[in-house]
Amino acid sequence: LKYKHFCLFYQPKFDALTGEPVGAEALLRWNHPQRGLLQPDTFIGLAEKTGLIIGIGEWVLDEACRQMRVWADMGFSHWRISVNLSTLQFCHTSLVETVARTLARHSLAPNSLTLEITETTAMRDADASVAVLRELSNMGVDLSIDDFGTGYSSLLYLKRLPANELKID
Repeated sequence: LKYKHFCLFYQPKFDALTGEPVGAEALLRWNHPQRGLLQPDTFIGLAEKTGLIIGIGEWVLDEACRQMRVWADMGFSHWRISVNLSTLQFCHTSLVETVARTLARHSLAPNSLTLEITETTAMRDADASVAVLRELSNMGVDLSIDDFGTGYSSLLYLKRLPANELKID
């Protein structure tokens, strides 16, 4: 119950051609006891500065995978759950191991998970980013680059990233 004031909302994703649902993106909210429901922009910066984002991020990943397991058991195993990774979480040494452990705990196929990182995060240390993204991709996890076009990456660099999806700002 360490993160009892946090909750996830699920924004559905649809196939553009058929209109059929294909999954959801997990969106973190803080249900503050006095201030009500807070958007991430009001607390993520502080969580990153204090390092609390690692634990929060692991909770988000676990909770989203738990929900995906529920949907899979209801017959929606073809869906994918998307989870945003913070910069600190992406750079954390145990990320790949944490993702593998979480998928195993919920008996999910790796391709039922899409991890999203921002273009800025991917560009921070391009070579290290490519290495981590390749490990995740080789595991079978789908990868999405969020906010593409807000940073300074080139399309040539983009070819090096094993991303399945680009979210253009």
